[in-house]
Amino acid sequence: MMSPGKILLKKFVHPLLYIVYLRYKINKMAHHKKDEFNKKENELADFANAISHPARVAILKEIANKETCICGEIVQVLPLAQSTVSQHLKELLKAELITGTVDGVKSCYCINWKTFEKFEKTFNEFFTKTNSNNPKCC
Repeated sequence: MMSPGKILLKKFVHPLLYIVYLRYKINKMAHHKKDEFNKKENELADFANAISHPARVAILKEIANKETCICGEIVQVLPLAQSTVSQHLKELLKAELITGTVDGVKSCYCINWKTFEKFEKTFNEFFTKTNSNNPKCC
């Protein structure tokens, strides 16, 4: 009689797939390193990541300068392809830094000032706390 492990091994085409399967079964789910940090640290990092590309900063500035929702004009003011701008808008939407509506092929975007205020407060707290802990570092 074969052991259950050998029977299971026969189901896999390659022994390495069996090892991957066993690692998954033992760990159940991979542990994400982000879980080691608190909620504020993760939010701050997510926000920093969302504005980490100069195109996203330019998009935010353009929308904020208009003081109203922008519909389609963003592509004309940036030196990027429409598909690239769309990808950056998608990231800003995911971070909730902008809100958007789609009406057929027409999309309109506005700054989400509530999110901006939240992150402004979080960044200010971070820098204040960091500066107060180490006022005269090299």
